[in-house]
Amino acid sequence: MGEFTHFNEQGHAVMVDVSEKSDTVREATAMGRISMSQECFEKVKTGGMKKGDVLGTARIAGIMGAKRTSELIPLCHILNLSKVMIEFEYIEAACEIEACCTAKTVGKTGVEMEALTGVQVALLTIYDMCKAVDKGMCMKDIRLLEKTGGKSGVWKAGQEKDI
Repeated sequence: MGEFTHFNEQGHAVMVDVSEKSDTVREATAMGRISMSQECFEKVKTGGMKKGDVLGTARIAGIMGAKRTSELIPLCHILNLSKVMIEFEYIEAACEIEACCTAKTVGKTGVEMEALTGVQVALLTIYDMCKAVDKGMCMKDIRLLEKTGGKSGVWKAGQEKDI
């Protein structure tokens, strides 16, 4: 079982010292969904929202969000990201849009938080651009799918060990 790393012996929050860690290629992918009304879903899909290209704007926002993760999450390290990619998929039967964010760097610490932030900011942007049509949208299932690199190596959702 893992231990909490962001607390010192006195229980105070600290930024983890990664100076002794090796630089490795690190990549993480996260995803999440936003559900909406049929009317809203169709308007996004057909480009009928008054604010413009919803997914194009959400893609840029997600990338920007991933790049600014250390400004939003207090104990995150500032990372030099070499890649941030946001992809979307329409889930017709559920009137949902799935967002997937992959972040990559070469460094001493992982990019899980950047991938998760990218997904969440992309979904928040969809909400912002569509709220005039549907204020009841729901963001859900935001989670890490996979991470690679570093001492712990590869981790994939669904392959966790029993505790």
